[in-house]
Amino acid sequence: MADVPADLRYLEDHHWVTAVGPATVRMGVTDFAQESLGDVVEIDLPAPGTGTTVGHAVGEIESTKSVNDLVAPVTGTVSAVNTAVSDRPELINADPYGEGWLIEIDTDPESLPGQLGRLLSAGDYARFTGQ
Repeated sequence: MADVPADLRYLEDHHWVTAVGPATVRMGVTDFAQESLGDVVEIDLPAPGTGTTVGHAVGEIESTKSVNDLVAPVTGTVSAVNTAVSDRPELINADPYGEGWLIEIDTDPESLPGQLGRLLSAGDYARFTGQ
């Protein structure tokens, strides 16, 4: 059974999100996703300064089984990229909620609570994935 930390928010696209500041979120792929994907072999992340629109692709993740879009959880601007996963994509499999995080996005602080509120809770995500 995949790990679903209670303090995160989730997308149906199998990404997790957490606020790391008053206007910044960090995102990654869920444990369920990395288990389903198998060995992650490549990751294509956006450069800092890239604009994001909620629900739109911001990069790709490639595994031995498939290539999937990374979907923006919020509208904003990429402020940080985890270059460690570009060099070592296996970090996503080894530690999806820690060292395997992908990007941070700066957004409007007034809209952040509403944007996060539209995402799935841990319980909702667990039900969505049948866990």
